[in-house]
Amino acid sequence: MELRPILSTLLRHKTAAALIVLEIAFSCAIVCNALFLINNRLERMHRPSGLDESHLVFLRINGISHDAEGNAVTRADLNALRAIPGVRAVTTINQATFANSMWMSSIKLRPDQEDSTMATTNYMVGEGGLDALGLKLVEGRDFKPDEYRNADDNNYPSVILTRALAAHLFPGASALGKSIYVFGDQPHHVVGIIEHLAKPRDAGPGAEYDMSMLFPVRFSYMDGGIYAINVADPARRDAVLDQAKQVLSHIGPTRIVSVNTSRTLEDLRTRYYRNDRAMAWLLVAVSAALLVVTALGIIGLASFWVAQRTRQIGVRRALGATRAQILRYFQTENFILATVGIVLGMGLAYAINQLLMSKYELPRLPLMYLPVGAVLLWALGQVAVFWPARRAAAVPPAIATRSA
Repeated sequence: MELRPILSTLLRHKTAAALIVLEIAFSCAIVCNALFLINNRLERMHRPSGLDESHLVFLRINGISHDAEGNAVTRADLNALRAIPGVRAVTTINQATFANSMWMSSIKLRPDQEDSTMATTNYMVGEGGLDALGLKLVEGRDFKPDEYRNADDNNYPSVILTRALAAHLFPGASALGKSIYVFGDQPHHVVGIIEHLAKPRDAGPGAEYDMSMLFPVRFSYMDGGIYAINVADPARRDAVLDQAKQVLSHIGPTRIVSVNTSRTLEDLRTRYYRNDRAMAWLLVAVSAALLVVTALGIIGLASFWVAQRTRQIGVRRALGATRAQILRYFQTENFILATVGIVLGMGLAYAINQLLMSKYELPRLPLMYLPVGAVLLWALGQVAVFWPARRAAAVPPAIATRSA
């Protein structure tokens, strides 16, 4: 296929060609960034929490008056919950992952350190916490029975860190046996490292999502503690949750259940990321609409040019051009326009990404999205131009000549 006639024709229709090029460039820039943002949202939504999500249920109750026997009532609650058929393990915890609040504490590596090294979340888990929550211990050990303290005692002798937090605090060295200082001048010795434990709120830089620490603390329901219940059969989680509410109401009738926190962990995750999910679908809809508009623009311009070039097509057919050659002519013409538009669109995509980075702290657009967007626009152009090109190839030479 000789390109000179095609380029000559395009130069005679600069305005129409420029409009198509700009439309393709704009679509390419938007689609590349939209694909990146959609993938970014999906990765954010599906990061592992480290918890046994398919089996966990959280149940939070609040006292409506002061209860001096809060610890004793909580122990009775735990025994009653463990007796429910289908419950594998139960523990207390101070905060639920993917809920509405988050406990944060500053970490120092020396007692005389003026400024903290960092601030991150602290989970307070009762006996059997690692098993109940399904946390995977990768180094060290679990808490010993004599290390657990009540919530009003800040002298917690040991701490377990996530692997990400341990690597951040003690880069290039094992954190086991090291000490950190969180609640005053008393050290907390690192006794174990767990693989993952997500922060309750997915806030801050993505690298901090998995930086959590656990302390051996018995939280009573009067302290705001939450019961984490591990259910053997995921299909029975809601039934167990309902039964647990009934059991606790008999033990402490002057308490109320927190509806927002008393859910399966999967439900809490779904609710937490609903805005991200809605944003991803919105980006999909905008990208699809933009591609449809671009395709319609290509079809409209190709149809217009076919109508304008009926005599030219007829002459080419009369001189021996086959239908396949006419078809390839228009497809090549579209490929040239799409290529110019895609090249401009790649530059525009990076410009838009720079703007989003400066306004919303988004990461840099990876190069891999540019060829994806280019292939998508090339394919769209070829599909869109196919029917007008086929109609042009079907023009009989005799009718084309008479139309002149």
